[in-house]
Amino acid sequence: MELMRIENLSKVYGKGDTAVKALDNVSFSVKQGEFVAIIGPSGSGKSTLLHLLGGVDRPTDGRVFIENTDIYALNETQLAIFRRRQIGLIYQFYNLLPILTVEENITLPMLLDAHKVDKKHFKEIVEILGLQKRLDYLPNQLSGGQQQRVSIGRALISNPSIILADEPTGNLDSKNSKEIIDLLKLFNKTYNQTLVVITHDDRIALQADRVISIEDGTIAKDEVIRP
Repeated sequence: MELMRIENLSKVYGKGDTAVKALDNVSFSVKQGEFVAIIGPSGSGKSTLLHLLGGVDRPTDGRVFIENTDIYALNETQLAIFRRRQIGLIYQFYNLLPILTVEENITLPMLLDAHKVDKKHFKEIVEILGLQKRLDYLPNQLSGGQQQRVSIGRALISNPSIILADEPTGNLDSKNSKEIIDLLKLFNKTYNQTLVVITHDDRIALQADRVISIEDGTIAKDEVIRP
């Protein structure tokens, strides 16, 4: 079943002679439960693409549908609410709030939405992430790998339709990188959550169901690894 559909997506920064086309007429779709890796050289447009898929930036042209919702037909308030409820975002540098504890950082999307936290779901996520003994810690008391686990928990707490991860292992050593990807794959299979990962690491990309290669703002290759 199709979860996400991208139609003729383009993004141009600047105007006139200084205009830079970061994405150029990109179209593809993603199935429910699929693990897709997006790869490409620096400056190819892959991070721009992820930000557009996540509703963080707006395209110059084109549309993004998630569960048949045209996300850029929504106003800013509607889009912010949709993003909190349906899209889990994971960044390379964690983006945790330094004054909040681990528990508060994980549950923040629910609190912003004025929704009660499902304690059973929270407990299950925390146990899988191995953060049971760190719930009262602040981010600066955690290792990089632990901070990334917290950001994964925050992305998963609202049980979103899709997880988008931008270089989630780019700031970690090889041991922590493997653990983070293994966790993302576990959640992908356990909850059948769609996973889209931006990565420069071929070893990570080859673990995906499908690899999309971006070059100069266009799709150079779209290859199914595991049907």
